[in-house]
Amino acid sequence: MKRVYLIFLIFIFFALSACVQNGGITDNVEVTIGTSDRFSTAEIESAVDRVIRKFAADFVGCELLQLWYDEDESNFNVDSYMQSGRGSVNGVERENVIVLHSNFYVDSSGGDGSFNPNETYYNWSWILIRDRANGTWRVDDWGY
Repeated sequence: MKRVYLIFLIFIFFALSACVQNGGITDNVEVTIGTSDRFSTAEIESAVDRVIRKFAADFVGCELLQLWYDEDESNFNVDSYMQSGRGSVNGVERENVIVLHSNFYVDSSGGDGSFNPNETYYNWSWILIRDRANGTWRVDDWGY
């Protein structure tokens, strides 16, 4: 009886595993971190890690190709976020906002259906916020 039960559990495990969609592919992402007057390398690396985790979890059918931090690009996007984006209403302080950029490829599935199949998306923004200096980054928004 134990053997039948064990075989049944193994069958259920593999059946459920086949139904679970994997997230995005991040194995070969090329990460570039430019110089910064605003953040330490460790702070930027922490933000990079959060984006990679978000992508791996939620961007089914996509492959993250490049991810980078460029201070000038980031500052421009932070200003926009603070003036007319969610930063204008969520109370976050400007010094607790960072923007990274990426390029990623969408396979023939079209990802979750919101992307064009077989297309590469360039200069995709990732807005991360934290509650305080040296706090944990969280992805607050993304897109163009």
